[in-house]
Amino acid sequence: MDICDYLARHGGAARSLDLRKAGFTRTRVGQALELGLVVRPTRGVYALPRDGRIAGALAAGGRLTGLSAAPIYQLWTLNNPSGLHLSRSHPTRTPGVVDHGRPKHPRHAWLPVLGLADVLLHALHCLPELDALVMVQSAVGSGGISPDFLYARCQGRRNGRATSVLDLVIPRADSVLEVLANVHFARAGLRVRRHVYIAGVGEVDFLVEECLVVETDGATHFEPKSIKRDQRRNNQSIIGGYLVLRYYYEDVIHRPEAMVAEVHAVLRTWRRPANTRLGGLFA
Repeated sequence: MDICDYLARHGGAARSLDLRKAGFTRTRVGQALELGLVVRPTRGVYALPRDGRIAGALAAGGRLTGLSAAPIYQLWTLNNPSGLHLSRSHPTRTPGVVDHGRPKHPRHAWLPVLGLADVLLHALHCLPELDALVMVQSAVGSGGISPDFLYARCQGRRNGRATSVLDLVIPRADSVLEVLANVHFARAGLRVRRHVYIAGVGEVDFLVEECLVVETDGATHFEPKSIKRDQRRNNQSIIGGYLVLRYYYEDVIHRPEAMVAEVHAVLRTWRRPANTRLGGLFA
């Protein structure tokens, strides 16, 4: 195994002591450094050029947690971390580092990363509500952790904010867009059912007030085959007596108020007397 393979299997970075234990002499490490195969972000730490998170954790003497650890566990996120979220035994004021508490649960087996439980608990207490929610929802959806486990560790008045986020977790969500759209619809007072099967159409993301199908479409829906399939589903939904709205990443993430307003507008039109309903809808 060469040094690049070793580093890749260890998250992209390692301390010089660990490299020597793995059989890499100072000469071999120095040669890799001269060739640009590895970089030395700080004394005693070597890393692959493309990855700075693990190297940053090692250089700062800590373990990744919260938003910075999300990619390690393949969790959904809304934003990239503005700083390095770490758990350190002896935190000091360090530019670009956000310090969190010490771990209370088992850590990652070989990377300088906290375990999933601590990563999520730190996110619940640190991140904005929706950012924390999508991380927790993806972990719950993958079976990595249960809401009950997190609830049990968020007891007491100081954890009110964390439990309010856990209250938003739903049994199943297939995308970030579904998670956020569900929150916005619920807070708008809309009666919603998720993942409803409609004959001739298949499963739809949301059925709002039993008359309006709402689909949240990610990047894969822009492929030609997907566009045609979605159009056929729209047609079948309308033939079956439903109205249809589709929303994309930009709508759900950056224009949720407009999305909800459009849903309300369609519902108001749908509730008009039957003799004026269609004319008002397509005017």
